[in-house]
Amino acid sequence: MRRLGTGIGWRPEIADAVERMPGVDWVEAVAENVCPGHLPDSLLRLRERGVTVIPHGVSLGLGDAERPDAGRLAALAERAEALGSPLVTEHIAFVRAGGPLTASPRLEAGHLLPVPRTRDALRVLCENVRIAQEALPVPLAVENIAALVAWPGEEMTEGQFLYELADRTGVRLLIDVANLHTNHVNRGEDPVKALAELPLEAIAYVHVAGGFERDGVWHDSHAHPVPRPVLDILTDLASRAPLPGVLLERDDNFPEPAELERELRVIREAVEAGGTRRPTAGTGTGTGSEPGTRTGGGTRTGAATADDAGPAARETEPFAPDEAARQRLGLAQAALLSALVAGTPVPEGFDRVRLGVQSRALAAKRADVVAKVAPELPLILKSGYRPAFVAYAQGRPMRGGYRQDALDFAEELLTGGHSTEGRTRRDLRRWWLDRSGPAPRPTSRLGQVGRAGRSLIRR
Repeated sequence: MRRLGTGIGWRPEIADAVERMPGVDWVEAVAENVCPGHLPDSLLRLRERGVTVIPHGVSLGLGDAERPDAGRLAALAERAEALGSPLVTEHIAFVRAGGPLTASPRLEAGHLLPVPRTRDALRVLCENVRIAQEALPVPLAVENIAALVAWPGEEMTEGQFLYELADRTGVRLLIDVANLHTNHVNRGEDPVKALAELPLEAIAYVHVAGGFERDGVWHDSHAHPVPRPVLDILTDLASRAPLPGVLLERDDNFPEPAELERELRVIREAVEAGGTRRPTAGTGTGTGSEPGTRTGGGTRTGAATADDAGPAARETEPFAPDEAARQRLGLAQAALLSALVAGTPVPEGFDRVRLGVQSRALAAKRADVVAKVAPELPLILKSGYRPAFVAYAQGRPMRGGYRQDALDFAEELLTGGHSTEGRTRRDLRRWWLDRSGPAPRPTSRLGQVGRAGRSLIRR
């Protein structure tokens, strides 16, 4: 197993601080935010110093009902090669649904949504992971995600699901202990039980992050200090097996560098505390193989056996899904995502209140990303930006990425009877005209306004 040490998520906002930070052995960069032909100077300097950089994907959709997109896989592979990375990571999540598989409109979540822990979903996920492994030049590790909602009729615990995935594909695991805490608060799942069922030998590294609780719901914000319960889970995990690497994630609301350094020290202390509790023999710490080694099964370390795993018990290979399984999963995911982003009825068996919380969280996430992609919008709309965008996003799915989402939002404000007036309206209209291209959609009222405006300008 490759030893990584202590790392931090590299973000442009803290790039200078990360370069100067003592004790940073490696960094992780969001793959979609890195252009292989124009790597940020900060990452290049880190690489020259021998600091490992790992690309962390967020949009591949390994848990989607459809097979992974070849273009997205190629882009992830290109980033791994450009950064000289020893592995790449992605999430056990679905991010889009609909399309030809279900004969319904394609929908984008704009965020990571949980895969049902069912046999159908496991079959689909295993095949998707194998496809990704074949396309990538380095080993793949996949991350457990945080969830606000639980699928009805699940057949496995999280630990069993992760074990079966790793056992059948040889994929490594990126264990996020903050997400285990999130699922404990939001879904009543016991993180100690999850750790006991994990294949410890498959762990590539560990994520640690902060969040906050509101009205009994834990929000995995990556914008708050790491709380004690998350550190306790980290210590518990470190007491079970040596951890190849641990990384602090921070995506927003960045504190002073000294505070980030303090959090890294606290994380190291939590790992060291776990190490002192670890038995010196018989711990089942795995084979010591490099990430991506396909062990083909073997002893279950800290996980249920084939005899006691219940619904997760071994099946006769091959374990590939048929198209009917993909379609069943696709229909279920499309119904859930449509309820979350398009305002359609809540599928049977889901908690309506919790789905409402998830829907608002997705809208807020879109608002945050659009504000970064189009920072002029919050400047133009001031305090009205966020409530206006959240109201717009609920019931209006993304149709072409975040830049198109920003344009669609502005068009809705200008043509939908909203109370934008005076200078705000003029500035918003000018922004839309500058970015909507030379030929706005002729079917929209704003397109007609835009053409008329350009005609006046040409005169």
